[in-house]
Amino acid sequence: MDMLNQGVEMIRVRRLRKVFGGASAAVTAVDDLSFDVVPGAVTGFLGPNGAGKTTTLRMILGLVTPTSGTATISPGETGDKRYADLPNPSSVVGAVLDKSAFHPARTCRDHLGVYARMGGYPDSRVAEVLDLVDATSYAHRQARGLSTGMRQRLNLATALLGDPRVLILDEPSNGLDPEGIAWLRRFLRDLAGQGRTVLVSSHVLSEAEQMVDHVVIIRRGRLVTAGPIADVTKDGNLEQTYLALTGAAA
Repeated sequence: MDMLNQGVEMIRVRRLRKVFGGASAAVTAVDDLSFDVVPGAVTGFLGPNGAGKTTTLRMILGLVTPTSGTATISPGETGDKRYADLPNPSSVVGAVLDKSAFHPARTCRDHLGVYARMGGYPDSRVAEVLDLVDATSYAHRQARGLSTGMRQRLNLATALLGDPRVLILDEPSNGLDPEGIAWLRRFLRDLAGQGRTVLVSSHVLSEAEQMVDHVVIIRRGRLVTAGPIADVTKDGNLEQTYLALTGAAA
């Protein structure tokens, strides 16, 4: 598959809001949130625990219905579209939110084969993505015997089956050793270098600073700042800037 021959997509979030619960016990998880995630860059999605990051990602992917506002993939070949309205969503957006969505007795190759058939992709794509994430050597192993790093690579391989132009990852470096983190950093930068749109949530600021080109920082469901990391951190490093902007510097 040739991603560069496909349309160029970005993520566009506009005045997104999500309220859980009824009027007497309403909790606003995301509040009037707007930002763009542009192609050709790794964008870090940052914020304290409970800031609304995962809820936002789930709304972008159509897993949670917004109370108001929109989350779309744009411009695409047919204009802005919600994830649920894409004709073949896995060929446009690849996502990793659930770190344990494997049948324990299924091998890596079999797991990918199931998802390839579900997406309508050729069997040859399984070998391609295994090679892409350097997982061919353990493709025969059952999921129950995989290390955390192996599981993360299998998750990425699954997300990449449709050769998507957009990749959304929730805390992809969790549980990885230094070697695995370094590999992930290089891998995501390579994908962005191909013109893809990569959105990564993270709470490890030191790693995010080395990995991302742009940042979107939220607090209590609202946008604090967004832009190129060089602009956002011009008065300090990412950790200093983040702590100051989120009110956690004390």
